[in-house]
Amino acid sequence: MSIKDLIIRKNRNETPARRFEDNSLFSFQRDMNNLFDNFFRGFELAPFEGLKGPAVASFNPNINVSETEKEVHISAELPGMDEKDISVEVDKDTLTIKGEKKEEHEEKGKNWHRVEQSYGSFHRTILLPAKVDINKAKAKFKKGILSVTIQKTEDEQKKKKAVEITTE
Repeated sequence: MSIKDLIIRKNRNETPARRFEDNSLFSFQRDMNNLFDNFFRGFELAPFEGLKGPAVASFNPNINVSETEKEVHISAELPGMDEKDISVEVDKDTLTIKGEKKEEHEEKGKNWHRVEQSYGSFHRTILLPAKVDINKAKAKFKKGILSVTIQKTEDEQKKKKAVEITTE
């Protein structure tokens, strides 16, 4: 019994149609398309750059969240922004970071006048990994990096207990 005997055909003399994936050229083209799609994923335009006229940039800053026994640390990369353009809000279980950047550049010459504008905003809400004391939240902004430190509640700090390991 051969593989051809397993293919159901109305007429035994017909050749089964080739599938799209069986053609090596089409398969190669699909693989190359996937390679380029995956390679360029995540390489969107730099935030707020190169936008001329009334355009809006969508910007999702990189954010890191870590925790110690007593605190939760959040850092966000916000290049080219000032602290006055950023707002930070802490709720019992979330941290919200919002920001907006507007830039206008104007040049005038004898026979010409050029105005370039760019603006955009972002809004990120992060679910905190532990219960925190919202009254003990601190935020610092330095060289485009926003660092937020929030102390955990007393109950949260006491939740963890080291377990002694014994041998038999």
